[in-house]
Amino acid sequence: MHKLSEMEHKLQNAARKERLAVETSDLHVEEGSTVASDIRSKIHSPEKEILPTTCMKADRLKRAPLGGPEDELAITNIFNVEDDKGSDQGANRPPPVNSDRLPLPWAGRLGYACLNTYLRNANPPVFSSRTCQMASILERGQKYVQELGLANARDIVKMIQWNHKYSINFMRLSSGMFPFASHEEYGYSLALFAADVLAEAGKVAAELGHRLTIHPGQFTQIGSPKKEVVAAAVRDLNYHDEMLSLLKLPEQMDRDAVMVLHMGGVYGGKEATLNRFRENYAKLSDSVKRRLVLENDDVAWSVHDLLPICEELNIPLVLDYHHHNIIFDPCVREGTEDIIGLYDRIKKTWTRKKITQKMHYSEQTASAVSPQERRKHSARVKTLPPCDPDMDLMIEANDKEQAVFELMRTFKLPGWDSFNDIVPYEREDEPRKAVKKAKKGKKNTNGVSSNADGDIGIPERIVGAEDFAMGGPNNRVYWPEGMEDWLRPKK
Repeated sequence: MHKLSEMEHKLQNAARKERLAVETSDLHVEEGSTVASDIRSKIHSPEKEILPTTCMKADRLKRAPLGGPEDELAITNIFNVEDDKGSDQGANRPPPVNSDRLPLPWAGRLGYACLNTYLRNANPPVFSSRTCQMASILERGQKYVQELGLANARDIVKMIQWNHKYSINFMRLSSGMFPFASHEEYGYSLALFAADVLAEAGKVAAELGHRLTIHPGQFTQIGSPKKEVVAAAVRDLNYHDEMLSLLKLPEQMDRDAVMVLHMGGVYGGKEATLNRFRENYAKLSDSVKRRLVLENDDVAWSVHDLLPICEELNIPLVLDYHHHNIIFDPCVREGTEDIIGLYDRIKKTWTRKKITQKMHYSEQTASAVSPQERRKHSARVKTLPPCDPDMDLMIEANDKEQAVFELMRTFKLPGWDSFNDIVPYEREDEPRKAVKKAKKGKKNTNGVSSNADGDIGIPERIVGAEDFAMGGPNNRVYWPEGMEDWLRPKK
């Protein structure tokens, strides 16, 4: 039975890889021999080497590895070519070595990505990722798509105000706020119709000291060998830069409004990919260069791969702890202890451009073993990483703002007592029409119920625009893990 199960497992993995080969064939390039990823001799900073060259692992991937919903988490979600042995690889890996250091007392900013679960479940919903299919453009015209974008941008104001009320002062904007804006044929400039709406959102963010960043999609790769992919990536970066620029933020806040990018696929080896990245990066506009930051991913590009080129090209490096823990590198132990040795070098990539540093933190699901399973984010996180206590820390967890609340309560962080548990299926911050119910009376001699007192009703509730979806008089916006259904009326 064990052999049959093992054969079935291998067959399923083979089928998945075949399917993905077809799905990603548009990004596939002719495979050559793998190239060792020892690149530091050529993109070397004068600072101390990170690891001995002999410890560098060989490249493993040949096509774009990054996938997943760009508006939500912008995380990788594609099968690793080595996942056939993923379970053994995960289970047999040396256990993590974590630092016991906590960034307390906390003086930084905690944030979440793109979507607020409480606001998204309001009636009407508040969110900034309304979208459509290409057919909608053909049927309804560009004006329809632009109106979707304006609705998304208007809701940013409510999201920022909600965050501020509950001591959250950091948020990633949705990459898809303006659908198809960077499309080659159907794209459009934001300045022509969205300047005022975005400026209003930026004004509120500036008044409340709320940091805004963005994360372009997983196929935005300027290291690709395909000219059409690079051209699309440049258009996408220009779109994101225009969106952030139209917020009209004060100088430092505008500088901190960065665009987070993954290096992307490994095409013909890491050294070749890095060379193409250098060449195409040099052609980007100065405005895009000022905003662009690189993030280590969970498939191909580790901190050790990216830090040298970040130092060379003056690009800040976002440390993602979760991605760092997933990359299988025999020279670096999993956990938060070893990576601390690189903190100073990572921080310098930010300070020399006078940009406030940010990091990403998430945790894997409890049952995850293989690399593919470990890439999935848990609903909430249990601890804080050993970062500086004044760090801007993006919590990339599936429960979004609720994961931030969980950390606030666990560690008594500023704002932990500003919110309370919701009442299941009830919301005090939405308008309600009066509801009348017939009062049951005693039956008369004819068998018909009498209702002498008339109808009794649930009174109308009037909620102003400023108070809508803000938690009501008791600030009830927290829902226990697994209880998201409580946000909606009971069926």
